[in-house]
Amino acid sequence: MQDLRLIAILGGSGSGKSALGLKLAHKYQCEIFSLDSLSIYQEIDIASAKPTKEELQSVRHYAIDVLKPNQNNNAMLFKNLLLEAMQETYAKGNKTLLLIGGTSFYLKSILEGLSQMPLLEQKEKDSIQKQINSLPCAYSFLQSIDPDYKVNHNDTYRICKALEIYFSTQTPPSIYFQKNQKQAFQYEIEKYAIDLPRETLREKIKTRTQTMLEQGILDEVQMLIKKYSYTIQPISSIGIKECVEFLTQTPLEVLQNKVAKNPQIPKSKEELCNLISTHTAQLAKRQETFNRHQFGTPLYLKEPQEVKDYAKKQIVFASSALLENLI
Repeated sequence: MQDLRLIAILGGSGSGKSALGLKLAHKYQCEIFSLDSLSIYQEIDIASAKPTKEELQSVRHYAIDVLKPNQNNNAMLFKNLLLEAMQETYAKGNKTLLLIGGTSFYLKSILEGLSQMPLLEQKEKDSIQKQINSLPCAYSFLQSIDPDYKVNHNDTYRICKALEIYFSTQTPPSIYFQKNQKQAFQYEIEKYAIDLPRETLREKIKTRTQTMLEQGILDEVQMLIKKYSYTIQPISSIGIKECVEFLTQTPLEVLQNKVAKNPQIPKSKEELCNLISTHTAQLAKRQETFNRHQFGTPLYLKEPQEVKDYAKKQIVFASSALLENLI
């Protein structure tokens, strides 16, 4: 599959990645791998801004509607799904697979390589999570059992994964990772990002948020609350979290038996729209910063071939019009 071309189209939330991906897929007869941590879930259609049923039927999409909302996603899952998508795409004789999404952290993890994590049943994961939640300070406990493991005290995701390793294997994570080395991704991925003026992106985000409310995101979130729980992984995602707090008038952290930090509870749909839009714009800024810092110093190039060659090494930020001529 070395001659299969992999093209990642990244960008902040609301920047138009999905629309561009569909346009490219139709123009060049490509298929799409969704690199999105919400679209992977069934029953979360509006909050994830998932492609419509018609769009999903017109272009083969991978990594969409794979998990139930009470299942967890992670970088290793996305890597395995990507390898499956590559095999299926290659078997069809297609030359290009588009990776479309804003979850750049998973892409970075896949490229750098992933260590095999302990294989746990859901009951085991739930039991370990209860142990972690019962700790007065998860970070302090992690430092006490493994002072060599370096992690930011605010990085709750990595702290929890490290403790999951410890409680399931009785091995400090630093030693576990020494024994389970990362395996680098053996295929080349070209990396592009949509370059939009900040104000334009804010306007697109506000419009998208209004559309989500009109389409019934509150009903969708109400269904998630009733059918599942306040502790499922996607419930903390921007858009869903604000809706939960609007519907319950209670901080999500309190609903999860945690301590709430500076909660902002919207009192009206207008406040809800503004809050989701603000948080999404902040996320988009973080995503763009992450892309710039993690995938190399970007260049703004004008010639398609020059852009294509450079993207094999680092990320290229460009207009949607230029990206349409890259394949």
